[in-house]
Amino acid sequence: MPTTEIQSPQLSPSPPNSIPQWQPATWKEYLAYVEDPNVEEIRVFFNDGYLWVDMGNEGINHARFNRLFSMLFLSWFARTPDVIWEDLGGCVIEKPKQRGGAPDLMLYIGEGAPQWTPGEPRRIDFNKWRVPDLVGEISDTTLATDLDEKKCLYAALGIPEYWVVDVKGFRIFAFCLQEDGTYQQVGESSVLKGCAIALLDRTLEQMQQGTNGSAALWFSQQIATLS
Repeated sequence: MPTTEIQSPQLSPSPPNSIPQWQPATWKEYLAYVEDPNVEEIRVFFNDGYLWVDMGNEGINHARFNRLFSMLFLSWFARTPDVIWEDLGGCVIEKPKQRGGAPDLMLYIGEGAPQWTPGEPRRIDFNKWRVPDLVGEISDTTLATDLDEKKCLYAALGIPEYWVVDVKGFRIFAFCLQEDGTYQQVGESSVLKGCAIALLDRTLEQMQQGTNGSAALWFSQQIATLS
């Protein structure tokens, strides 16, 4: 039986420095991007009939802040070695035929983190696995959509906590999911229990005069006395 090749949809390019545009698309068109072995260094998001494709490579600022959080998570959970946690930032998450995305930050706390089986898609299917406890976006050039469309996407997926890291503003917007299915901004993480968002903001400020390594070390020193 002949096969039909699925072509990736032709998105209209956005002007430089413009707000990223979500464009109408089908789930099949979304899959054409995430399953294309010839397309690398992109992140694809789909929410109820709308698609956004981040076509760019990771810039220096994005990389600096993204790697910083891997170090911060390690420092935080090193204090409580009995806590089970998994850092899966960058993995594609999906509620098939409805929503999909690839958050920069993603944490699973406790048992039940996804495990890959050879032969299966390399994506996290929420029909098979539970949702992560926390996801986040590193917002270098995408702050507007991270605080709007992506926030709605992650709320609809039922992610308990969502962070937006404002690279230019050296601050974090943290949101916790409410019973009505919407996010409310909070001043303390419920996933990193006892971690004030203000402390994370101060850690980001360390990046202005140092490296992500020195900022991570500063954070580790600050939390050393926390109970």
